[in-house]
Amino acid sequence: MNNNSPKVTIFDVAREAQVSKSTVSLVLTRSTKVSEKRKERVLHAIDKLGYVYNRDAAALRSKRSNLVALVINDLTNPYSAQLAVGLESHIHDMGMLPMVVNTGESWERQQHIVKTLKEYNVAAFIMCPAPRTEQRWIDDLIANGSHVINIMREVPFSGAPTILPDNKKGTHLATTHILEQGITDIAFLGGTDDLSDHQERISGFLSALAKFNISEEKPIIQAATNRQGGRDSFKTLYSRNPKIKAVICFSDVIAYGVIEAIQQLGLTPGKDIKVVGFDDLADSKLMSPSLSTVSISADEIGKRSCKILQELLSSNTAPLRTLIDVNLQIRDSSK
Repeated sequence: MNNNSPKVTIFDVAREAQVSKSTVSLVLTRSTKVSEKRKERVLHAIDKLGYVYNRDAAALRSKRSNLVALVINDLTNPYSAQLAVGLESHIHDMGMLPMVVNTGESWERQQHIVKTLKEYNVAAFIMCPAPRTEQRWIDDLIANGSHVINIMREVPFSGAPTILPDNKKGTHLATTHILEQGITDIAFLGGTDDLSDHQERISGFLSALAKFNISEEKPIIQAATNRQGGRDSFKTLYSRNPKIKAVICFSDVIAYGVIEAIQQLGLTPGKDIKVVGFDDLADSKLMSPSLSTVSISADEIGKRSCKILQELLSSNTAPLRTLIDVNLQIRDSSK
């Protein structure tokens, strides 16, 4: 549907479902006075026609609400929570109200959440897309009048402005830091191929190897982005490559698990095996050993997101792709 298409009305839904307008209204207000059979017919018609119920239509016909939906991929991940807090602060400063929701890395849950939130006429969706998010779905949201900004991850070729850390530069710097010490028994651990940030970070790892003319294939092991994923992936790595001397990790949380697994083997992280993370969580400099990591400014991502949101709300053209610079924090785990 494009912006010039006639808007689907409650009368269209009633006609498609072969019920009265009042029956449709009862279903939309979640009344228990409608039979399950009629309810199913109405819901089927709503899905088929793409009808969106605006709960506050009478009050909001001429303007959007001041709600901004922050659709976060995984609030159990410390960096995602840190990012949400930063976004909340900047959105409040705009005089708008942030609403944080968690998709738990589920594409299906993300679709359901966004469909529900559209009923409340939110001003915009700022989201970290779940794995398998489709370009067409993003573009349909935009075509139907929603403002969408993607952060941290990219949905290739979609029309949504996207704000990303320079993932490739980050892992390139981290890998170069290790290779400059003369260490070539190196591996990359964590993340999965269905994440755009994983692919970009692998690219930086490989570009650093190429810079040092290292053609030998190095281990790259995928793993869940949590401590257990770090532990498991390192155990797998060490069983295959006991001479490993350095590990570049997809995230700090992965690195935490790797450090624990190294210590369980009676080895010393930073001395026997170098470890570098990605995110620069608050706890990373407090660990023993303190973790070397690629630092991403959650505050800068929040600022840029709100700047783009202001452009969209003013009907101005916003940049489609914004890279946030990163830097390497060298600490005890890789000195």
